[in-house]
Amino acid sequence: MRTAKLIEQCVPLSLYLINNEYVYKLLGKTGLPVWMLGLGVDRLRADMNRLLAILFHQGVLDEQFLQLQQLQDESSPNFVFEVVTIYFRESEKLLRILRDNLSDREFSDYAKMGIHLNQFLGSSSSIGAKRVRNVCVAFRAASEQNNRLGCLRALELLEHEYCFLKNKLYELFQLEQQRSMAAGVRYPAQH
Repeated sequence: MRTAKLIEQCVPLSLYLINNEYVYKLLGKTGLPVWMLGLGVDRLRADMNRLLAILFHQGVLDEQFLQLQQLQDESSPNFVFEVVTIYFRESEKLLRILRDNLSDREFSDYAKMGIHLNQFLGSSSSIGAKRVRNVCVAFRAASEQNNRLGCLRALELLEHEYCFLKNKLYELFQLEQQRSMAAGVRYPAQH
């Protein structure tokens, strides 16, 4: 149950479900979407690049994320968002399974835990979630040694890194959505 509460805390407050799609609203002080306030496409693009640079510098993401972005084009403009959303959904299932396993004091099937960790590690690698992947490696090492305390510590760190990643990627998606909206908005010429 703790994982469910933790995961709920990961979701940004500006995330809304509208017509079965997640929509992000980055609001200015007026309560209007930022794109309606005239924030330029260039500024939003610069903000996105700054955030990405920070995430790379901090080791949160690696070059695999850039490769994922390169697969996105006009025919699939939401490709990265869709892939990452699937990653988050599957990761939350795996975190619940791992937490449930470790909450059982009689749990001893560390080989089964290793299978779940390999799934988590593989999917994290595929989207470029470097720090999450690294924690999965440490977690797997603890499970291979049947080290319950080490697994519990690794799970805490994994949940922390996962939430950090989720919040930062949603922030990036918010900026991308705002940039797309701003690019499509044409303001009348001032005379």
